Amino acid sequence: MLDHPPLPASIHHPVGNNTDPLIEVQNLNFWYDQKHALIDVDFDLYPSEILAFIGPSGCGKSTALKVLNRMHDTTRGVRMTGQVLMDGHDIHAPDIDPPLHRRRFGWVAQKPNPFASSIFENVAYGARLHGLTRNRPELDAHVQSCLRRAHLWDEVKDHLHSKTGTDLSGGQQQRLCIARALATEPDVLLMDEPTGSIDPIATAKIEALMSSLKQDHAIVVITHSMMEARRIADRVAYFHLGRLLEIGPTETMFTHADTPQARAFISGKFG
Repeated sequence: MLDHPPLPASIHHPVGNNTDPLIEVQNLNFWYDQKHALIDVDFDLYPSEILAFIGPSGCGKSTALKVLNRMHDTTRGVRMTGQVLMDGHDIHAPDIDPPLHRRRFGWVAQKPNPFASSIFENVAYGARLHGLTRNRPELDAHVQSCLRRAHLWDEVKDHLHSKTGTDLSGGQQQRLCIARALATEPDVLLMDEPTGSIDPIATAKIEALMSSLKQDHAIVVITHSMMEARRIADRVAYFHLGRLLEIGPTETMFTHADTPQARAFISGKFG
């Protein structure tokens, strides 16, 4: 069953969302030297949606995620064909400044990676680097806003300068990393298994946080938890051997997936 040729990916507009896509990925192919990591991938990302990437390990999810913010630019031996548009503009066009493009994205990794500096400096760093505030009162307010949006302010407000990011629990560290990602005022949050290394209570907080953040951000999240994908995602994209086999509304994917590969993966028959 799993050896059947892949079927073309179908693109479904998020339910209740009539806006134009923020990002359009068109006929994307990507190679690491001779390894063809992504094959003819097409999908859109819309404002204020959570799009979950699912699929077996090594199927291309992380590669597709990193293409969006040009994280592969400094990787040797890579090659890409196809097009990625953001607001209708080719992200690899000569007039695109890669650092400014990356500023439109916040990145959250699987393992929390706070700076070994104060909680305040973890969040203030990006805002200060990009000149987003004009003075200390504005910076203080910005840090507080990001920590509140990350559902962390009440837990750390008395320790902003006395504790480092690494002093916090695993779940708090991940929310601090999310606050740090928010500090540069991104349009899109890219999350590579953000709950993969934290406990269930912390996971529930991160999931609730993602649901609240999608009001102002598009979110692409990689997850190996089918339950998590079903709880938080508006749409699900299933990758298999470098191809995006299927993409659609979450409940449709979980109850009536078109491809046998997606049905088998979602039901836990392989992973």
